[in-house]
Amino acid sequence: MTKKLFTCCLLALSAFFAPVTGFAAAGAQAPDELVRKVTNEVLTIVRSDKAIQAGDFHKTLALVDEKVLPHFDFRRMTSLAVGPGWRSANPEQQERLIAAFRILLVRTYSNALTKFRDQTIEFKPLRDNPADKRIRVSTEVRQPGAQPIPIDYALEQTGQDWKVFDVIVSGASLVTNYRGEFAGEVNAKGIEGLIASLEAKNKSLEAEQGGK
Repeated sequence: MTKKLFTCCLLALSAFFAPVTGFAAAGAQAPDELVRKVTNEVLTIVRSDKAIQAGDFHKTLALVDEKVLPHFDFRRMTSLAVGPGWRSANPEQQERLIAAFRILLVRTYSNALTKFRDQTIEFKPLRDNPADKRIRVSTEVRQPGAQPIPIDYALEQTGQDWKVFDVIVSGASLVTNYRGEFAGEVNAKGIEGLIASLEAKNKSLEAEQGGK
């Protein structure tokens, strides 16, 4: 996955919070009601908050933490991204991997979110059975002067909630993209080496974002 596509993928994560109808967990808020509410809140804030538009990462991170993170299964995403090496990590290492990978995605996503301007999101008809425990929501991100970018969201029902565990941009999986990189780190330096590498990347991003 190219850097450009990866950035578009992270930018388009907010597309997950556009209206989706046709499936709901019994006793839970209907997904279309939930995502419509979050869409309105997140995009209204991003497009109207001058501080976020100017790159205020403190405010952007707070927005992501409050509105976006509850809808992602970071444990599942991390285990898929680490691949076979996940089973060799002890529980404490697994928690550190989850924390580091979460920070990496959040900081990268927050950076992309500050650039959200004139993009529009088009949802495709749901192809999966609404009764399935796993579904894929297909969308296109449309930007002026550029080709539409197809984005798919893989979701799994966890209890009464739906959680995103992968994002596929132009056919390239986010977790699979990381898996090759992570496998190289584990093979060369072990699980501790992968954790150290992720933490170093997070420190670098933090420095670039002004230590916020």
